[in-house]
Amino acid sequence: MKHWQDTASALERMLEIDSARRAALATVVRIEGSAYRRPGAKLVVDDRGSTWGGVSGGCLEADVRERALEVIRSGIPLLHHYDTGSSEKVWGLGLGCEGSVDVFIQPASDPLVREVHRRLSELVSARAACVLTTFVAGPHVGRTHIQVPAGVVGASATGDAALHEAIGRECADLLDRGESKLLQLGPHGVFIETLTPPPHLVVFGAGDDARPLAQLAVQVGFDVTVVDHRPAYLAPERFPPSVRCVLRRAAEGVAGLGLGRRHFAVVQTHSLEHDREWMRALLREPLAYLGLLGPRSRKAALLRELGVEGGESAQLFAPVGLDLGAEGPEQIAVSIVAEALAVHAGRSPAHLRARSGGIHEP
Repeated sequence: MKHWQDTASALERMLEIDSARRAALATVVRIEGSAYRRPGAKLVVDDRGSTWGGVSGGCLEADVRERALEVIRSGIPLLHHYDTGSSEKVWGLGLGCEGSVDVFIQPASDPLVREVHRRLSELVSARAACVLTTFVAGPHVGRTHIQVPAGVVGASATGDAALHEAIGRECADLLDRGESKLLQLGPHGVFIETLTPPPHLVVFGAGDDARPLAQLAVQVGFDVTVVDHRPAYLAPERFPPSVRCVLRRAAEGVAGLGLGRRHFAVVQTHSLEHDREWMRALLREPLAYLGLLGPRSRKAALLRELGVEGGESAQLFAPVGLDLGAEGPEQIAVSIVAEALAVHAGRSPAHLRARSGGIHEP
């Protein structure tokens, strides 16, 4: 979901750059071993050398920037391989990350490419799942198009029907898995980048502890809605601009909120009556995650009142959050968001030092 957020920001920046100026887009298309960013991470570089985004934890950006400036000058796309093990020298330093990264750098100011990016930006704004296909090697290098369930859109497709049919099959499979991948299709190196809308976190209760929770959730990539019955608590200045604020009483239920399997919910009204009514409605919804703030004894009493004692679902996390020894609203927000991220990734939270595989491996 961070990929979705970063892609939206990169597209916004590229489309803001004046047509009289030029820019390049660097995209991570393959990683192996240890790598800070996943395929799809982006860095925008303009002809003045200004940058937005990132393709690593900071170790590759300076070199990618210089190569991007050369791509801007030459107009020729570049696929560059970085071996970040101890023997690789970038700017005279061995990075020691024990992995490798392939970065594709393409001119971003071509009218056809800008049109694809404009259309992609519209799809992202509409929260529409799609796939961006970019040729990174072979006779069509630099060409790009968008694949959506209805077919191919975008002005920079190759016109090769058989090739696009083969790509379409790969796109459907990768989109179903939410995976981005570099493929070799005959002479064509093709990066298939899936863009799946981020999950939605709905916070029931707009008290002061909802503010750091909403802010942190937005920062890590969730779409966020805050629901409360008190207008003053939903004042726009209390939450980030992207947060949707809904004025509603618990007795009105959750109809119209569009809750589904990609929705995460946290109930933290600090009122037993309101918590009970929100939980009564939410326990009927097919949520990915339902968190309830408060001690275990309060949860047990509430569920008993609702007649679901002993019948908790796997989606119910109460008390909500990871066991971090958190104290105060900000730390509790970290605990809740970390737990939600783990559920979204299908992970059981644990120390990375105990993990034998790569950080991003399934």
